[in-house]
Amino acid sequence: MGRGKIAIRRIDDSTSRQVTFSKRRNGLLKKAKELAILCDAEVEVIIFSSTNKLFEFSSTSMSSVIQRYNQYKEENNQLLNHAPDDELWQMEATILRQQLQNLHETHRQLMGEELCGLGVEGLQKLENQLEISLKSIRKKKEEILTNEIQELSTRGSLIHQQNIELYKKLHEAKAYAVCDENNGFTTGTNSVCIQTYTPTNLHILACTQA
Repeated sequence: MGRGKIAIRRIDDSTSRQVTFSKRRNGLLKKAKELAILCDAEVEVIIFSSTNKLFEFSSTSMSSVIQRYNQYKEENNQLLNHAPDDELWQMEATILRQQLQNLHETHRQLMGEELCGLGVEGLQKLENQLEISLKSIRKKKEEILTNEIQELSTRGSLIHQQNIELYKKLHEAKAYAVCDENNGFTTGTNSVCIQTYTPTNLHILACTQA
């Protein structure tokens, strides 16, 4: 039966952490030595432990390799600084294409596609991203619905008040018309209509002589 896969995270227990460091450090230095011998490569490995102890391996002179590395880095920076505009644009285009490809891949994964390459940790991260997105979407939806409800309520109150005003004006006009028609049985030439109003129903109570 094979060994279980070890989660790559910091080991809490100091003893286990030190044992793992020693084993993996020795393994790394051994692989570096094999790479230098098998492939005729210049290999340098520098390791500082958590206690600031130095471990190193060099297939040649360590100082000469470090000097060579610094020189290469400086020359590469100079090439980038003095590169023609078209080369800079090509490099920028390459970077943008890679970013676009990564965005497409992330979008497909968010849509539930191309998940075969993800492990448990990757799927958990994707699930957390979806939960955060859903919370934001629901919050924005609630804000929009709340604003629409408040707007409709305000408009409804305004329309109701306008209707009351219109009913008042309508019944006032009808009341004056009734008073004009009843001038035949009153003794005077002028009459006054006494009315009362309620918010939902308006009634003419009486038409009396002034």
